[in-house]
Amino acid sequence: MRAAFITQTGTPDRIQIDQLPDPTPGPGEVLVQVGAVAVNPIDTYIRSGAIAMTLPQPYILGCDLAGTVLETGPDVSDFRPGDRVWGTNQGIAGRQGTFSERAVVSAEWLYPIPENVDFEQAAAAALVSITAGLGLCLHGKLQAGEILFVNGGSGGVGSTVVQLAKAAGAVVITTAGSEDKLAYCRSLGADLVLDYRTPEMDQQLGEFLAERGKINLWWETLREPNLPRTIPLMAKRGRILLMAGREAQPVFPLGAFYTNDLSLLGFAMFNASPEEQRAVAARINAALASGDLVPLIGLRLPLEEAAQAHRCQEEKTLLKTSPLSGKIVLTP
Repeated sequence: MRAAFITQTGTPDRIQIDQLPDPTPGPGEVLVQVGAVAVNPIDTYIRSGAIAMTLPQPYILGCDLAGTVLETGPDVSDFRPGDRVWGTNQGIAGRQGTFSERAVVSAEWLYPIPENVDFEQAAAAALVSITAGLGLCLHGKLQAGEILFVNGGSGGVGSTVVQLAKAAGAVVITTAGSEDKLAYCRSLGADLVLDYRTPEMDQQLGEFLAERGKINLWWETLREPNLPRTIPLMAKRGRILLMAGREAQPVFPLGAFYTNDLSLLGFAMFNASPEEQRAVAARINAALASGDLVPLIGLRLPLEEAAQAHRCQEEKTLLKTSPLSGKIVLTP
């Protein structure tokens, strides 16, 4: 099978495209004919060595996939050949990645694809939707009628948070930094979309909240959160959710935090158990099937251009030089 892999961490130029032996499913595993995969920031962090971990040799890149079951190993009862499946959480903890024509995945990390959803949509939704679902449901405990704020509503995670929160009946506030992205966030149903480039942003936010009450769940996607700005905007017993900022050491106004019974929650989706992720995947499938969740695909490339895909992802995530919105999807 053809695969995109590395034998040493480093720049995108380290990515090789070549033939590797076809994998064979063992007990509890499923062999998938890959139809599409998505590129995520963590893929670039692992490839570059920014996140150090012990990798198989050679190491196939990628966390997400969607495709068709070819074969099941012993002790697999949930899937059979011909089933269309999607999944994430690959390429870590010693597991091989997904950027290949075929991939072996433990059945506990796979979910059925709704009939009206294609491989590209399922792959594009995989990691970001599990992340959004875990944050909203498991950690944030979002309820209908609550006010949610999420920075960056046009991004992969941000746009998914907006859509799932609206489907749950929340009032959603988000931000964007270009006219196209502002329009996209509005098209997702966000109740207030703020242009973070304008000095009037805080005034507009304050006027909106004055009519509706303070924020119940703040989803922070910024690497350098501004907690002195955030905490005064929170309702009593509000929750602040952190999913970024490995090196951040923000100022923390403790008094205003604890006297309002606030909670500060940090999470990484890779810490969630298979059972927790499966519960979220059922919600994701329902949203995909109903059209409440429509992942935005910003760039489609063949597997052979995996290195270019990583460059584009880094320009978007790290360098902030790319206007690209939506997920990068590769097809074998």
